[in-house]
Amino acid sequence: MAAPAVEGAAVTALRAVLHRVRQAAEKSGRSADDVRVVAVSKTKPISLINQVYDAGHRRFGENYVQEIIEKAPQLPEDIEWHFVGHLQSNKVKSLLAAVPSLAMVEGVDNEKLANHLDRAVSTIGRKPLSVLVQVNTSGEESKSGVDPSRCVELVQHVKLGCPNLQFSGLMTIGMPDYSSIPENFRTLSNCRTEVCKALGMEENQCELSMGMSGDFEQAIEMGSTNVRIGSTIFGPRDYAKKK
Repeated sequence: MAAPAVEGAAVTALRAVLHRVRQAAEKSGRSADDVRVVAVSKTKPISLINQVYDAGHRRFGENYVQEIIEKAPQLPEDIEWHFVGHLQSNKVKSLLAAVPSLAMVEGVDNEKLANHLDRAVSTIGRKPLSVLVQVNTSGEESKSGVDPSRCVELVQHVKLGCPNLQFSGLMTIGMPDYSSIPENFRTLSNCRTEVCKALGMEENQCELSMGMSGDFEQAIEMGSTNVRIGSTIFGPRDYAKKK
């Protein structure tokens, strides 16, 4: 009897998150349609994802290759999957082969990974893959992401040297205790300004993916177009089940 209550809670939580997204977007003078919500379902069961899907949500994210490879074939084909976080180059082929509906990789943090993704997309023959370049805005040595000073260089490589990738914007993952905001968000926004100037792009052509469960409203108010919400929708992580 406990499982239905948990699943119902996730749907209720999703609706509450979408309401808060709408409020934050309006506060910053934008429409809620300008902000993408990725429901990050890592460590969560298929049944719970299906409940959120049945509530109308189609955009889901995973952090572990093995997990998304196992889940995606068991779920509806129209889900827009996002792989979020550090992706090892040696897992690129298996990820793309197993998840044909992979819509975006958040994010690419070095040229080697970009090259592997580019070649894999070409080999498989799928449509160009959207990618976000990950920037280490907090300066943590343990955190993936290109240094802000090298952001333009990496974006140029993806945009000009990887024809099978679609550069869609920039992303960052802040400190776990959120102590690095709003500096994180300002740094990423500044990187976008530099990237757009260097490549002759309009800023609305370069997404900003920033904001998670604990800070997504502030991120939206500071320009985020893509927020990644996990525990606020699905409840605490069960890392004992991580593969």
